[in-house]
Amino acid sequence: MALQSGEKLPMFIGHIWSKQKSRWTLLGLRLLAFLAAAAATLLMVLNKQTKTFVVATIGTTPVNLTLTAKFHHTPAFVFFAIANGLVSIHNLVMIMMDLLGSKFDYKGFQFPMIASLDMLNLALVSGGANAAAFMAELGKNGNSHARWDKICDKFGAYCDRGAGALIASFLALALMLLISFLSILNHKLVNSSSHNSHNNIIALPN
Repeated sequence: MALQSGEKLPMFIGHIWSKQKSRWTLLGLRLLAFLAAAAATLLMVLNKQTKTFVVATIGTTPVNLTLTAKFHHTPAFVFFAIANGLVSIHNLVMIMMDLLGSKFDYKGFQFPMIASLDMLNLALVSGGANAAAFMAELGKNGNSHARWDKICDKFGAYCDRGAGALIASFLALALMLLISFLSILNHKLVNSSSHNSHNNIIALPN
């Protein structure tokens, strides 16, 4: 058998370097996605505003009504908070698995499992962000056909913080899209390297 190490060693080194670079890129994206999803969750969960309105006047005495806008008054915002919370937990767990994964034996299921979970969380954060965006648009502009009044002219701070949560969530959505792509790419790289390892045995000359 001919010695083919001179040709295949640079390719092997390039593959290892590409794999390490992809791993650290993925870790950085996961950290950013975790921060974005966690920020979206906290902004929405802590979002609350109380205002007092004059609803009537009896003589010279005003009749006041105090109202509080909270995120859990809207089911779409509750789903938004849960979805982003789960996505932030997912990315934190994936970061820990990547840093400590060498201590465990996944028997070849690591990469397909991670790619599947990434796609699941991508769908989750997409659903939460779009549901909340629909309700936010309704709160800002109302719906004259359904006779739903807008509330953002009365609860401005509440809507501003909700908009910040939406921006953070859509940022997490974009990052999860990139993460899902890289997870699938890593899965294919691992499969191709394991397949080529059986065909690229270096034989020493006699």
